[in-house]
Amino acid sequence: MYGFYVTLPGPLEAVQGRVVEALKEEGFGVLTEIDVQATLKAKLGVERRPYRILGACNPALANRALEADPDIGLLLPCNVVVQEQEDGQVRVGFMDPAAVLNLVEQPGVDELAGEVRGRLERVRDRLGA
Repeated sequence: MYGFYVTLPGPLEAVQGRVVEALKEEGFGVLTEIDVQATLKAKLGVERRPYRILGACNPALANRALEADPDIGLLLPCNVVVQEQEDGQVRVGFMDPAAVLNLVEQPGVDELAGEVRGRLERVRDRLGA
């Protein structure tokens, strides 16, 4: 598994707002937002349900990761996917940092990955409560 999820009632914009606020409570900001639906429509003429990729970053944790290995930036930020399902519900998926950061064989990175995962799991749990 490389992610963990929660499904919430829509609409997508409202859920995305809740996700951003819950991330802030754990020290994350959203650096990027990719509107996959709009991009595929513009570039390929493909129709998709709403699908957004949020690039979430906790600056203090990112700094610790970069201190452990400057090339770890290739694996950052933590992606969070917010996507509308056929039934109108919204599935929020969180990249599992432990699955990604286990590629890095530097002291302390496993512990850091566990800390990041714990924060993202708290975001998921807060959203699902």
